[in-house]
Amino acid sequence: MQVFKTSFMRYLAQVVLLVPLMISSVFAAYPDKPIKMLIGYAPGSSTDIVGRIIANDLSIALKQPVIVENRGGAAGSLAADAAAKSTPDGYTVLFAQNGLAINVAANPKLPFNGQKDLIPVVGVAATPHILIVNNNSKAKNVADLIAMLKANPGKLSFASSGIGNSDHMAGELFLATTGLQAIHIPYKGGSPAATDVLGGQIDFYFAGMPVGLPLYKGDKVRALAVTSKNRFSGAPELVTMQEAGVKGYEMALWQGMFVPAGTSKEIISTLNNVILKMLDTPELKERFIKAGVQIAPLNTQQFTELYNSDIARWKVVIEKAKIKLD
Repeated sequence: MQVFKTSFMRYLAQVVLLVPLMISSVFAAYPDKPIKMLIGYAPGSSTDIVGRIIANDLSIALKQPVIVENRGGAAGSLAADAAAKSTPDGYTVLFAQNGLAINVAANPKLPFNGQKDLIPVVGVAATPHILIVNNNSKAKNVADLIAMLKANPGKLSFASSGIGNSDHMAGELFLATTGLQAIHIPYKGGSPAATDVLGGQIDFYFAGMPVGLPLYKGDKVRALAVTSKNRFSGAPELVTMQEAGVKGYEMALWQGMFVPAGTSKEIISTLNNVILKMLDTPELKERFIKAGVQIAPLNTQQFTELYNSDIARWKVVIEKAKIKLD
């Protein structure tokens, strides 16, 4: 009996020693197959451009393909819902923007809980919008645009990549701050919205920088201002909305990665650490600059705080402006 007890205790001790090694080997294997990155916006949109840059470099860093799948619609909520309901194993991730926070703040009928079903992993960028108009527009500056809106209340149009998206809310924030009115025309992405600015069908558009900046640099549209508190390094000649006379106006388009609730801390840590290292490389910084993107690396805690504070902020703005997104 004593011999059996001694043998059993030795066996138990060996098992206890092996468990941490077994666990670590499981997580060390991540990823061992392709990762799917869901993006809730059309190809060519600002978030799609940034997401694809991240997907490309992440696939190299993790030595596994990161396959982008665009699921546009419902201001990014279709992709967010799919991600929230996916298996929490690190093989389905969501690349989203502050349109997600806006939707969570404004739409109580979402099919998922934005603060319980999704976990912020890492912040990647925080870039201002760029206010653009057609080259033949009478608006040479923001003051001109305001004068046109005052003279034609509720008649001028502004575009967005979809109801509740960041560019939509940039326009609504402008109207709410100035007390003006305009017709909102939602599109299925930033590129088609910008195309109709070029064609003269839309009067103004707070475009995402990756979409609007190349058009401005190529003299295809006129840029009036940027929405950040400080001037944008990629176009320092452009005034901010506050400098243009719209006091208190400030907004940036942040973008980052989320995973479904239940994903292990080890996987979240792996994705966070790898992406933060990627964002610190000169090569990626150069590509972001060329794309008109402002890097804003945030670890998991910082990104979570930004996400939750943005939801609270937009709840106040939406209630004041009486905007309905459901």
